Amino acid sequence: MKPLYFLILLFTLPFLISNSSSHEYYVSVTEIEYAEEQQSLQIISQIFIDDFETLLRKRYDEAITLAVEDESETVETYMNRYLSDKLKIIVNGQDVNFKFIGKEYKDDITYCYLEIENVSNIKSIEVTNQILFDVFSNQQNIVRLKLLGKNQSFLQVPENDTCVLKFD
Repeated sequence: MKPLYFLILLFTLPFLISNSSSHEYYVSVTEIEYAEEQQSLQIISQIFIDDFETLLRKRYDEAITLAVEDESETVETYMNRYLSDKLKIIVNGQDVNFKFIGKEYKDDITYCYLEIENVSNIKSIEVTNQILFDVFSNQQNIVRLKLLGKNQSFLQVPENDTCVLKFD
């Protein structure tokens, strides 16, 4: 009987461990697309809810819980403040500020919607993305740019957090 119990435990233990709520990879995805008709850069940053929650708790308020029915009204304020600090965009050599449109939760991801208005005649865009680098040392950020017929993706890590796309 003892060997049978041991075998059952041996085979079920990996499944029990693998169902934990933490994940192995720390990654965010930020998509920046130029909407020519609106002359604006439309930005969507996708960040795992649990990672974002960990950050907001450490940085602003230990009691914050994301993606709940009675979520604090200050959550969007904190998200906007954090993203404004960690996501920097330079168009044609000039710093530009984005407007925080809002956020939504889908599955286990927070989608943050941002916009930079009155953008035209783009010659270059530089993106510095330090999202979650201050919390997770192995954080990686993917930046996808869709501008003026060019699609390019960049992988940013703490040692290399800036990418540049130039148009001739």
